[in-house]
Amino acid sequence: MEQDKHTRDTCLLCGGKLPGKALLEFEGMPASAQNIPTADELEGEEGITLKLYQCESCGLVQFDCQPVDYYRDVIRAGGYTTTMAKLRRNQYRHLIETYHLEGKKIIEAGCGQGEFLTVLTEFPVKAYGIEHKEALVELAKEKGLDVARVFPETAETVLGNQGPYDGFLSFNFLEHQPEPGVMLDCIYQNLVDGGIGLITVPSLEYILKYDGYYELIRDHIAYYSFRTLKALVELHGFEVLEEAVVNRDTCSVIVRKRDRRELRMAIPEKIDVSSLASSQAHIKKEMEDLANSLKTKGETLAMWGASHQGFTLAATTCLGKEARYMMDSATFKQGRYAPASHLPIVSPDYFFKHPVNQILIAAPGYTREITGVIREQFGKDVGIWTMQSNHLERL
Repeated sequence: MEQDKHTRDTCLLCGGKLPGKALLEFEGMPASAQNIPTADELEGEEGITLKLYQCESCGLVQFDCQPVDYYRDVIRAGGYTTTMAKLRRNQYRHLIETYHLEGKKIIEAGCGQGEFLTVLTEFPVKAYGIEHKEALVELAKEKGLDVARVFPETAETVLGNQGPYDGFLSFNFLEHQPEPGVMLDCIYQNLVDGGIGLITVPSLEYILKYDGYYELIRDHIAYYSFRTLKALVELHGFEVLEEAVVNRDTCSVIVRKRDRRELRMAIPEKIDVSSLASSQAHIKKEMEDLANSLKTKGETLAMWGASHQGFTLAATTCLGKEARYMMDSATFKQGRYAPASHLPIVSPDYFFKHPVNQILIAAPGYTREITGVIREQFGKDVGIWTMQSNHLERL
């Protein structure tokens, strides 16, 4: 049978054949996290089925779908939040001081409009960036940042005109890539010998620890654990110097370029992901119980967070029908509709003309910051809920 052009049958990490049967199938999922429909685009827009596999050779957990059409672009809604700015400052300070990068050249691979690159310019280094989306490059340049429009399409691609670089940064970008090895090979070729890198990806360990099926989205076609991330970077010439969990849900590693002949990829142990199926059923039941409770009391509910987590929760539980709207501070999302569920996405100010009794926060990593805004601006009578782990929790 001819391979479906919208799927693939080989592993993103090692190239091995994927199993014939998926571990799990998730129906009604959002088709993407960024192609957010307008009112004119709602007709025919619906959820999709995603099939999750685990490579039997290297253990990488992954979807078999092709990447979203914008996988080369870095679109960050939360890049300017105080939470992320503080995190990046701490990471930069540690990286630069520990590995003596003062005065050195550091490039961010996939820098968007320069949200994190701007923070890097606060430090005594030479900051550069690359970004594929032309409009984002122009926005970065308007801020005075040195950003080139280029994507590591091949191992031979030259990244900007300031290389070789002494260090690189990659923030939650690898999990989108259909050829992560090519990206790392390209970065390798653009670094000095012994060059240092900082890589972050969403944590599979976090998803499994809290059975957070709502963390899954088509945009993220690979789900790395520390072990599979280490296997990937070692396969492409880097050794892992440090591992850390940041912002609760993210794997962070510091790596160093080595002679490829000195490294051998360690085959990681397979991880059991079967709990995600029961997690979905449990969370759906909790959402139904909350909705029924609010109906009994005559109360109303809204969501905060037009994130991939929010989109998945709205599409696969009763939230898509029971919530009044979905708030988000990112202006480019406002006036559109959540994929699959079609909840209207509005500004937080919308609350003042259309108040609700309860708000469910669906933006892991920003829960504390958003809670503070709700308490300060909406008052203490508004009930606040969040998905802290695999269950609803009232704050």
